Amino acid sequence: MWLSTITMYPVKSCHRLEFDRARVEPWGLAGDRRWMVVDTGWTMLTQRRVPAMATIRPALTASGLVLRAPGMTDLAVDRPDGDATEVKVWLDHVMATPAGEAADVWLSTYLDRKAHLVYLDDPRRRAVNPEYAAPDDRVTFADAFPLLATNAASLDALNDWLVESGEDPVPMTRFRPNVVVSGAPPWAEDGWVGRRLRIGAVPLRAVKPCDRCMVVSTDQETGERGRQPLLMLGHRRRLPTGLIFGVNLIPDRVGEIGIGDGVSIE
Repeated sequence: MWLSTITMYPVKSCHRLEFDRARVEPWGLAGDRRWMVVDTGWTMLTQRRVPAMATIRPALTASGLVLRAPGMTDLAVDRPDGDATEVKVWLDHVMATPAGEAADVWLSTYLDRKAHLVYLDDPRRRAVNPEYAAPDDRVTFADAFPLLATNAASLDALNDWLVESGEDPVPMTRFRPNVVVSGAPPWAEDGWVGRRLRIGAVPLRAVKPCDRCMVVSTDQETGERGRQPLLMLGHRRRLPTGLIFGVNLIPDRVGEIGIGDGVSIE
């Protein structure tokens, strides 16, 4: 098995960036989901509520990021250094720093709703669910875990089911993974849970199957939402923990990973 894709998402629920190499930090890939869009109540906004967020394309810079979207002027946003405020990510309350009025106006205009941009200046603030993690495990603004791994062969199997039913196949981008493993049999990842996955020299715990929501039925290029592949997952991949595609990972050690690195199960 080998690592075939590395992806991270600078702003939670916005467009992806792909890399040949990346650094794995205790809380995930370096730079992954350190920024988040929140509503007027300082609660996270995601594609579940606002599918158009998929079409916001952040780019990282030395001082922060640039926001890009169709019909909008590019906006450079520096990492803020002001006072932090409390924001809500699912049931977690986390201190984060508002990015400022210019970013808020830009996002509110594009998304057609009042919104703020915040930055997680200290990624050690949010603990991983203790049911699956050690006391010192941390996560950024990702939904629940530092990394998500998917299996290329499982997507092929899912797409075979879709085509057989008269539906169009979907790309892996629908599932928003951080790392994609190639060379494994379809659904081999079901057997990784509870074991360690080693990518290159970096060991990671596979702690939980990833249960999926409506976001997988959102086109990550256009923001348009359909029925698939969530409906097919409901028919063919309904397991006790949900509609499953992928595995949640927690790093055991920091280090660098790269496309082509060997992947093994310990």
